[in-house]
Amino acid sequence: MIPGQKISNSDRKSFIEAVDNLFLKLELSYHYQFYKVFGTDHRLTEAKKLWAESLKKYPAESINAAIETVIQSNDYLPTLTEVLKACAGSMGAINIPTPQEAFIEAQKSSSPRQSFPWSHPIIYWAGREIGWELINSQNNTNAFQVFSKTYMRLVKEMKAGKEFKVAPEEQSKALEPLDIDLLHELRKKHNL
Repeated sequence: MIPGQKISNSDRKSFIEAVDNLFLKLELSYHYQFYKVFGTDHRLTEAKKLWAESLKKYPAESINAAIETVIQSNDYLPTLTEVLKACAGSMGAINIPTPQEAFIEAQKSSSPRQSFPWSHPIIYWAGREIGWELINSQNNTNAFQVFSKTYMRLVKEMKAGKEFKVAPEEQSKALEPLDIDLLHELRKKHNL
């Protein structure tokens, strides 16, 4: 997430639910260890704030997938670092960059965009859908939010089986030879 960026209410709600779900699953999976570490309401509240701040760059779907992975692979209560690594891995498991990485790549892309060497075609499609002008706009503080929402929707479609490909644009016309007579006429006309 970009500093100072606002999150939509639906994204905020799904993120809060993902963090609450993460702590519920940790509590149910590591009961005694969980209460030893997060035993009081105050400690649990502070831990949720810290973890939420650290996890905010990941979408809710990534957090939910990561906690499942962590629970299946850890015998002991995982640390925040282990959960962060799992979140990064959950994005990498489908071989796509995080929304932040994808947004930065979209900002750095150049025309013709279909010929740009994308790390994943889904970035091109997300950028194309919301518009390159919006992505490169310095004045629009919601550009990342709009991009991220579109990007994650396309990720869900990809997980459901939709394929995303980028075919380079074909040259529409071969270069036509220069009309020498026309060039001479124009030079005469404009005294060049």
